[in-house]
Amino acid sequence: MEKKLPRIKALLTPGEVAKRSGVAVSALHFYESKGLITSIRNSGNQRRYKRD
Repeated sequence: MEKKLPRIKALLTPGEVAKRSGVAVSALHFYESKGLITSIRNSGNQRRYKRD
């Protein structure tokens, strides 16, 4: 019987990125405003970040 691997999400929420990187969500928004990082907006206009 083949075991299913957990699905890896292509996009991360700001909270997930903040937790993994050790910075505040507000810092992510600041970095984005300075052009240091980019986000994608979903249909609800919420930020999402690529894994890479």
